[in-house]
Amino acid sequence: MPELPEVETVCRGLGPHLEGQVLTRVEQNIPALRFPFPDRFADRLTGRTVTAVRRRAKYILMDLDNDETVIAHLGMSGRMFIFDDEHHERGKHDHVVMQTGRGETVIFNDARRFGLMTLCPTAGLEEHKLLRDIGPEPLGNGFNGPYFTETLRGRKTPIKAALLDQKVVAGVGNIYACEALYRARISPRRLAASVAGRRAERLAAAVKAVLIDAIEAGGSSLRDYVQASGELGYFQHRFAVYDREGEPCPDCPKTADSGAKPCTVKRIVQSGRSTFYCPTLQR
Repeated sequence: MPELPEVETVCRGLGPHLEGQVLTRVEQNIPALRFPFPDRFADRLTGRTVTAVRRRAKYILMDLDNDETVIAHLGMSGRMFIFDDEHHERGKHDHVVMQTGRGETVIFNDARRFGLMTLCPTAGLEEHKLLRDIGPEPLGNGFNGPYFTETLRGRKTPIKAALLDQKVVAGVGNIYACEALYRARISPRRLAASVAGRRAERLAAAVKAVLIDAIEAGGSSLRDYVQASGELGYFQHRFAVYDREGEPCPDCPKTADSGAKPCTVKRIVQSGRSTFYCPTLQR
């Protein structure tokens, strides 16, 4: 599933092509994705001007000039493409097609149909059921060591599980939780309540740093994800631990000791998800 960097990259790709543009034609080709589309979805978008494209957690938000906002989620396999030809040949899984007054076409393609698109009054967006319980944005000023210390106080779950809890922090998924914990030198098994003070500061800084690096690289392309332009993301080439089970830990001193057995990345399963980490460096 695309995480925050992938969704941010898609938003940045869509913005220049949609912001300030009138949606001259909108096609809705199936009645439902993960959930049914709202009544008259295509009609309510047609003729509207897109005033902004932005992100909240893993959701794409498209503000319209009638004070409504499109909420979109890519699900497991959803993709959004931009074409400069309004007559682009339709694909089997092109479920929503939007044409702009500039002659460009934006397509929401979702082979597995786990994504969603819906509408909400812009003024009530933060209270929408999809968004109201989401925690702070990890790239914002309010996400820091003191926030982590207070939020994780008394939590008896592993810190990896806490990072994946969208009520704790918005948009962080399995890949970037593993990478952030590695950068912070914190074991994914560590009790969340014990991540406080300086340790919490290290983790908050690591989460921000890994997300910024991933956004700059266009996200991570492992299976279905591509940028709105169709290009792949490149951050997967910079993974330190994720999906590197059995490979040498890139920063572990043991790998440089002559004759010493290299320290390798381990994989464990936590809450049904694969966790990758270095048991030597992460404590």
